[in-house]
Amino acid sequence: MNSIQYQYKPENFRLSDPNKHQLKDLKSEEMILSLGPQHPSTHGVLRMEVVSDGELVVDVVPHLGYLHRCFEKHAESLPFNQIIPYVDRMDYLAAMNSEHAYVMGVEKLLDLEGKLPKRIEYIRVLVAELNRLASHFVAVGTYGLDIGAYTAFLWVMRDREHIQRLLEWITGARMLYNYIWVGGLFYDLPVGFEERCTEFINYLKPKMVELRELIIENKIFIQRTANVGVLPMALAINYGCTGPVLRGSGLKVDLRKVDGYSVYPELDFDIPVGKGEMGTVGDCWDRNYVRVQECDESIKIIEQCLIQLTNDHKRTIEFNPQALVPKKIRPQAMDLYTRAENPKGELGFFFRTDGRSDIPVRLKARACSLHNLSIIPEISRGAMLADLVAIIGSMDLVMGEVDR
Repeated sequence: MNSIQYQYKPENFRLSDPNKHQLKDLKSEEMILSLGPQHPSTHGVLRMEVVSDGELVVDVVPHLGYLHRCFEKHAESLPFNQIIPYVDRMDYLAAMNSEHAYVMGVEKLLDLEGKLPKRIEYIRVLVAELNRLASHFVAVGTYGLDIGAYTAFLWVMRDREHIQRLLEWITGARMLYNYIWVGGLFYDLPVGFEERCTEFINYLKPKMVELRELIIENKIFIQRTANVGVLPMALAINYGCTGPVLRGSGLKVDLRKVDGYSVYPELDFDIPVGKGEMGTVGDCWDRNYVRVQECDESIKIIEQCLIQLTNDHKRTIEFNPQALVPKKIRPQAMDLYTRAENPKGELGFFFRTDGRSDIPVRLKARACSLHNLSIIPEISRGAMLADLVAIIGSMDLVMGEVDR
């Protein structure tokens, strides 16, 4: 028996994960650095191949393929209703939002759009906006960590924990919920939830003021993020960027307003955009500030939903959130694309059905993090190596939907 279990061969890594740039092609003062895939500032299993000239970034190449969620291939072997738990695991920080986008697409396939009770729609928007808050808290908090602000991370994670407990009270799960079902909901809100949620919102409002003072208006934070990673609006549009990354570049577009899905047209909220108040429009500071402002808008939406759920659409003993949930989902043969505004941008699903099966022939996910990641090489060239970390963090990437 051979006693040598494994013999190191230098070419193994090169063959399994080849670099775009080769050593022989570099200038004498340049070097190749590998940032990730387990570096904390890459926000997951992302590897960045960086060519640097001292502290200056010459080129950046994102390397994908370390997570292998295989969402799209799973979805093509499962019935429509059993796909929802897999949708949760794409952007695992905003599972409710992803469920909402997917379920609305299936309901369009079944011609259920606009036919659900308003209480169901308001509950969906309520839990989606709570999850949007939780997602932005992680984005802002971990971004503080990326550039050396530890206290801010602890503060936002403390407040996010309240949201996680509220959502766990509704669903029984902490992060991956399977709560928004095709045609309805898994269950109605627990008795007393509206009152508890109102208490949380009243607690959160002054905390948002503290968050602005601690991070957004902090002189050190401004110096690290203003005029860094500037993304012009035209470039953002050409690369398909969406969400806070696009709005940070000054374009006032939000699918909750543009498409007007669910009950969003009945709610009053604004669309924050980057204005270059501390630097240049589209820099890292603008992208982060847009997320903080969106938290304020989500609070406004949650308050309006709570008013509706305790007045015009309050709980009754006859209300059954599963009344319109189909026993078998077998849509007609068609191609359909649907989309929704997730915390990170436009999450879209392309469905292809054959009219015979309850399993989609094709289910393609349009992931916002993939497009937002693709812009990093364009806005990083010529930046300092330390600023590259700030640029990556400002994109708020979740690798579950990139390597799907």
